[in-house]
Parts: sequence; C-alpha cells; structure tokens
Amino acid sequence: MNSHSSSSLSVEKSYLPNIHTNDLVNKKVDCKVILGTSEEMKELDNNSIHLVVTSPPYYNAPFDYPNLFKTYEQFLKLIQKVSKELKRVLANGRIACFVCDDTLINGKKYPVVADITRTLIEEGFKYRERLVWIKPEGYIRISRRSGVLLQHPYPMYYYPDNLQESILIFQKGDFDYTTITKEQKSKSQLDMNEVQKQKWYLNIWNITNVLPLKNRLESGIAAFPDTIPYRLIKLFSYERETVLDPFMGSGTTLKVANQLNRNAVGYEINPELLPVIKEKLGVTGAKRSSSNIHFQLISKLQP
Repeated sequence: MNSHSSSSLSVEKSYLPNIHTNDLVNKKVDCKVILGTSEEMKELDNNSIHLVVTSPPYYNAPFDYPNLFKTYEQFLKLIQKVSKELKRVLANGRIACFVCDDTLINGKKYPVVADITRTLIEEGFKYRERLVWIKPEGYIRISRRSGVLLQHPYPMYYYPDNLQESILIFQKGDFDYTTITKEQKSKSQLDMNEVQKQKWYLNIWNITNVLPLKNRLESGIAAFPDTIPYRLIKLFSYERETVLDPFMGSGTTLKVANQLNRNAVGYEINPELLPVIKEKLGVTGAKRSSSNIHFQLISKLQP
C-alpha cells in the first residue's frame, strides 16, 4: 500500500459513515479471534461463513514482509492451502474477496494477482470480478520507479509508479436468492444515495490508503482502509451473517463487520498484534463493558 496525496480531490477519503447504536440489534455480535494459521481452520464448520474479506501478506514486500517466505512457491502453497479451507467453510453461493497486488522484489516482479486468481479457480471457485483500487497520486510508499525515465529519457527505460491494487472477487457456486427472507433484505438494504455518490457501481474505486503515520494505531502494520471492507461487507452479506478474514492483521475487517452488525472471525499468526486488534475492536479495559461485541480469543500457537 504505497501512495497518498492531500492534493487529489477525486479520491475518496477512508472513512465509515456514522453507525448509530440504535441501528443495531440489541443482541451482541460475535467476534472470534484465532491466533494461528488459517491453513487449517478446524474451528469453523463446513459452510458456516457467509463472506471472506482478506488481504494476504504480499510476497516478501520490502516495506511490510521482507524475507517472510523462503521462496515464491512457498507463498503460493500457503494461498493454495488457505483457498482449499475457504472452499470448505464458505457457504454455497457466497463470496471471497482478496485485496492483493503484484510484488516487486530486487527488480523482479511477481504475478501475485494472476497466481491468486489461478489458484482460486483451480480450487473450484468462480472468478466473478476484479475491482481496481486506485490510490492518490503524490505519495509512493516504496519506490519511485518513474525516476529511471527522468534520468534516462530514452526508450526501454520506462518503469511506472504503482497507484493501484486489485480486489479479486470469487464465488463458491451459485447463490440462491430465495433463501433470504424479506426481513433480512429490509435490514440489509443498501443506501443507493451512498452507492451513487461514491460510485460503488464502477469497477474502479478511488480510495485513500491508510497513511504510514507514526501516531496511528496500525503504525508499522500493512492495513487496508475501512472503506474497502465496509463496501464489500455491505455488498455481499446480510446482517447477523458471519464474515471471515483468514489473514487478519490488525483486525480492520473484523472491526467493520461488527460495526455493520455482522459476526466476525479472524486468523492471525503474529501474537504481537493482539493488543492492536483488541484496541481496534474496542474490547479492552473500560471499552469492553459498553461494547456491542461478544469477544472470544482462541490460541493455536505453541506456548
């Protein structure tokens, strides 16, 4: 996630509309945090998840995950194992969304988007859509590759700066619309003024990325903006259903899911992120007593 500009007026700021407590059902929503790998999700029953919103660790991305994987094949094997589990736990007809991007390592570019797409298709998912997330021009997080052309204004020196990431959308089988009640539809109806104003209907989404500010909660963590899970959760799930993030990170997907009156489950292998996750979910100290969340922590990590 590598760009920002305060001068680009066409890019939507990352925010969540005001969600009032009286808009939510009095019953608490469930939030389950599982410390451990999502390669095996034995804690989840078959067909128990209604939506997946996630962003896997970008293969050895220099800023966020340097040397995390020994080889690119190891990264792809992880995606394959998680995809197999997602096929099992996702309910029929439901959606899995992957926020991802190709990765540049030491001058070599790895086709992460294409390989994740291929892996999910081979696992039996339908490739439904690819959205393009455009970030503001003016802040390049990792490198300004376009500088090569400035230094050498000749053919074959062109390397563009990257301002986009992909949001890949896959579907498990076909959705049966008759299984949704009128009450469920009514409670989960979209605000079409919001959809039209923010242009959700386009396959290009202009959204400001999470800024690498020192005083933010996710400082040093690769986090996507709330706006992305907000839209995806509204577009592909109903209230009281369950949203899963198998690569949870700082817990953005879970936080937004709970705010939108959905249950949430997340897997994370780094226990050092737990304080950030709990703070983001509002389940620490005095916040916990007033929280609308029923929080559960499970650890699969070796002591």
